[in-house]
Amino acid sequence: MSPLRAHPRAWLLVAAAVAVVLVVATTAAAVIALQRGDSGMPAGQGTGDRSSSGSGGRPGTPWAWMRGGQVYDEADYLSRMVAHHQEAVTAAEQLQRSDRPELRAFGAEIVRAQSAQIDQMEAWLRRWYPDQPADTGYRSMMRNLSGLSGAALDRAFLRDMIIHHMAAVMMSRQLLARGLDVHPEVAGLARAISGQQHAEILRMQRWLHVWYGESRQGGHGWMTGRGHRWMIGDMGPSMMR
Repeated sequence: MSPLRAHPRAWLLVAAAVAVVLVVATTAAAVIALQRGDSGMPAGQGTGDRSSSGSGGRPGTPWAWMRGGQVYDEADYLSRMVAHHQEAVTAAEQLQRSDRPELRAFGAEIVRAQSAQIDQMEAWLRRWYPDQPADTGYRSMMRNLSGLSGAALDRAFLRDMIIHHMAAVMMSRQLLARGLDVHPEVAGLARAISGQQHAEILRMQRWLHVWYGESRQGGHGWMTGRGHRWMIGDMGPSMMR
């Protein structure tokens, strides 16, 4: 009997790892389509471009999104998620200029929740992985929103943050599905991030649909397919342990 037949859980982990590769490969092009603004230019081009450190990508490109979804071990997950959360907090702070009270409250919620998670992850890194370098090569996934206002600000934030959340959920799913978590506290945080940001993705999709007529079955239809269900749907008890 092969090792995979003898250990069904091992088969599930292998299948999950393969699914990660397939999902990343098949959704990269759709990410660019979703992040295009009304002008037709990808996020990160034109005015308001945020420079990215390192080489090989700018905000809104497949490379930036795909790199954001790669996880190699628990320390890597924590350092990447700290940088990822910091970008989300910076973007969410811009929502205090939104004309919509729902978005102002949503932005404050993201700042509060993710700032607390940043503090927790940094404490774990200091305690368990003091030699783990900070992710100084993090590539921005979101536009610089400081020059936008009104509906342009709201739509750009929602479009970009949906993709940003997708990457965080995918990173968390990888950590759990591939058995890379070492400490139960980190596994618990990954589950919390996955569940919370899944709910927020659905909320942001609904707002785009209700406020701006962006159909979840149209331009966003790729997010409701099989790959989306694996990344942000219910993984089930076998993978969530």
